[in-house]
Amino acid sequence: MMRKALTALVLSALLPATAHAWWNADWSERARITLNTSSQGLETKEAASGVAVAVRLHSGNFDFTAAKEDGSDLRVVAGDDKTPLKFSIERFDSVNELAVLWVQLPSVLPGSDKNQFYVYGGNAKAAAEGDANGFDTATVIALHFSDKPAGADQLGAVKPQGTLVTEPNGLLAASARLGGESIVYALSDKPVVDAGNQLTVSLWVKLDDVQRATLLNWGGLTLSLNGGKVAVRADKAEVSGGEVPVARWTQVALRLGLGKATLFVNGAQVAQGDLATPALGSSLRLGEGARGLMDEVQVAATLRSADWIAVAAGAQGAESKLVASAREAKDSAEAGGGESHGYMGVLVKNLTVDAWVVIVILGIMFAIACWVMVSKGLLVTQVARANRSFVLKFREANEELLKLETHAPHPQSPIYRLYQAGVRELAKRKVGEAGAKPLSGASLDAVKASVDADYVRENAQLNSGMVLLTIAISGGPFLGLLGTVVGVMITFAAIAAAGDVNVNAIAPGIAAALLATVAGLGVAIPALFGYNYLAAQIKNATSDMQIFIDEFITRVAELYGAP
Repeated sequence: MMRKALTALVLSALLPATAHAWWNADWSERARITLNTSSQGLETKEAASGVAVAVRLHSGNFDFTAAKEDGSDLRVVAGDDKTPLKFSIERFDSVNELAVLWVQLPSVLPGSDKNQFYVYGGNAKAAAEGDANGFDTATVIALHFSDKPAGADQLGAVKPQGTLVTEPNGLLAASARLGGESIVYALSDKPVVDAGNQLTVSLWVKLDDVQRATLLNWGGLTLSLNGGKVAVRADKAEVSGGEVPVARWTQVALRLGLGKATLFVNGAQVAQGDLATPALGSSLRLGEGARGLMDEVQVAATLRSADWIAVAAGAQGAESKLVASAREAKDSAEAGGGESHGYMGVLVKNLTVDAWVVIVILGIMFAIACWVMVSKGLLVTQVARANRSFVLKFREANEELLKLETHAPHPQSPIYRLYQAGVRELAKRKVGEAGAKPLSGASLDAVKASVDADYVRENAQLNSGMVLLTIAISGGPFLGLLGTVVGVMITFAAIAAAGDVNVNAIAPGIAAALLATVAGLGVAIPALFGYNYLAAQIKNATSDMQIFIDEFITRVAELYGAP
């Protein structure tokens, strides 16, 4: 019993902290959505509540083939994988595999990358659940300019007067195309926001000209562009500041309340001044005198915080700096791995057998190359240190030139071993002993030839194993390329057999096949650096040995040679 408890404890410690149980086994797919409020340029200081986050789904983060054609099986669950979240669907295009959801988050933590929730799909038996609840009760207007104007209490079922021209692929889904004429919405007789009360307006524009245009005209309130700067005017009071670039999606936001007006551009405050909320009429006019695109007009009967506006800008923008997403399958999540390995997990999962064979061979080559580089690196370091030490002793010696073997042994120095070879040859000729004859020129040549022979052996010893690095350098990329080519061939053969030309059927196999080439380069590049470094160190050592041989023979000739 104790052994089982200990095993369970160890397994629980080894499982990734990010893994959660699957919310409902009837759903086969999910996308993990992460809001990083600590990312560069989007740092928030306080928690933002009631944020409606725009979630873009595509083939890279969601399996549309598993979901129902109209997206009615979608469910959104909080990061605890237990709490359902309210959401609405602006677009769900199963053919082009694109979708936009609005998810209402109770709270977004500041300065954190732990704001997570899940979008589930892949249940053919599920009934539709997404409705107009993607926005909190403070949101009184939300215009998406799409086929489904969901998520607005005032305008959820109201169409603009006249013909609304839209751009199918705008900021999120469809966007309104502005041609200089106003887009007019007739509101109900009941005021959306009473005079003097709190109000927050945000909208996105991408204009061809920003010198002069009226973005919003609502009774006594006007939000416009003048000379490229944002300006808000009410009852002859005006506040202006901040610049809107040309032909780039830009969020413009306004907060009115407590006698103050604050302007924001792309989530950053640009101006503030005294201005009270005027009486708003029953007619909302958008884009008068403007040419370009407009999207996502939201009005809230409350004073949104600066962090709320920053989160909205980061989540809705074209660059989507705030939102990161990843696709997860039920089997991997239940195994505890989820999608924690990111794209690399997708690549490994789609590797073919031939690619695995190549990668395993490359792995063995990499291990051998690492062993050669480490062992040879330690060797050349020891050799250089021992050579320097022995040469210093050799140059200091005079009468005891032939006795350094006793007084200064350096077994790790190749130069010392060359010195031993020379001393052995001199000992055969009784050099240094009483009554010994001086060395002739022929004897010196014989001694040098013997030392040169040992030099060749020492040089071969230093270069041993270097051929393995050359094999890794030249053979690694070719092996990787072979794995890639075969993998691509198999992928296209499978597509031809299945008759499926969808990019989602091609991309995983080709991406996985390219992993073999990456592995080949991963073997070759470190081996190349290591080989060049070791070759330079070995060249220095061999040069030192050649210099020592000449120096040794010269010293011997000087001390023991014939006059």
